[in-house]
Amino acid sequence: MKALNVISLILIILGGLNWLSVGLFKYDVVSELFGGTDEVGSRIVYTVVGIAALYALALLPKVSRDN
Repeated sequence: MKALNVISLILIILGGLNWLSVGLFKYDVVSELFGGTDEVGSRIVYTVVGIAALYALALLPKVSRDN
């Protein structure tokens, strides 16, 4: 379970960094790597990052309890 938490956190951080590059530089790293936002590879990456974010929502009670 701990490995899944770490993987989820890494994916969320990478997704956040991608959004930072979009916001600051109008450069989407994921779409650049996979050939566009509508390509299958990009959609898979976006979906996996979104699932990681949903998983992280379930961790919020645990994190708030630890403080």
